[in-house]
Amino acid sequence: MSERSGFSMRPPPPRKRLGQHFLHDTRALDAIVDALGPLDGRTVVEIGPGRGALTERLAARAGRVVAIELDRDLAARLRAQYADRPHVTIVEADVLDVSLGELANGPYLLAGNVPYYITTPILFHALAHPRPEIAVYLVQREVAERMAAPPGSKVYGALSVNLQAFLDVTFVRDVGPRSFTPPPAVDSAIVKVRPRAVPAIDAAHEAAFRTFVIGAFGLRRKQMVRVVRTLRGLPPEAADAVLRRCDIDPMARPETLDAEAFARLVRALAEGVA
Repeated sequence: MSERSGFSMRPPPPRKRLGQHFLHDTRALDAIVDALGPLDGRTVVEIGPGRGALTERLAARAGRVVAIELDRDLAARLRAQYADRPHVTIVEADVLDVSLGELANGPYLLAGNVPYYITTPILFHALAHPRPEIAVYLVQREVAERMAAPPGSKVYGALSVNLQAFLDVTFVRDVGPRSFTPPPAVDSAIVKVRPRAVPAIDAAHEAAFRTFVIGAFGLRRKQMVRVVRTLRGLPPEAADAVLRRCDIDPMARPETLDAEAFARLVRALAEGVA
């Protein structure tokens, strides 16, 4: 027991139901912090601080750290650990239930060892406005590959398009299973994202864009003329016409189109162009 707090600082065991794999590799931890860039005076929101290995590095450099932890025991341990460091705030909550921007209360950076079982929902949650100026995620390597995949590659899909429409994605480095306690059954990777200077789609069409892209890749083996007919109920001639107006080959398949092509199509469909 800590004499100051009366709270045991021994970490609780990992909880499988929460997908807990605690990063302990110092090189990987330093790579996450370095990818965020200069932290002096900045606010960093951390997803899933766990036992606090990354939190400690962030607290040493950043002006303010807001760490969101779902595990009640880990959150209590972190609150005790940082009780005398007012620039570190521990929020006990599900990250999907809180507004990252509201917690930051101003410009912010985002970092975290993202639980693999809810990676995609977290990535989309972080697209809500206001977006982080830079986000650095530790994710399953397969997800990192999909995030950065170019059109036409085997792993290019709805996640790729929906992120690349708004973000520049950079692969930072691989992280092996032995870098974690307990080791996961898969390889991991660190990726860095930042908002594009000019998004492929405007805010007014974001929801329609996301829905259409997900629907299109649900029909990924179909030609785009069939995709438009199926998703929008257009007759063949109208579907063919809107695709050609958007400079998209009606015979192309969804996995060959970049975010800009999808954006042109979604805007045209919204405007009733055919």
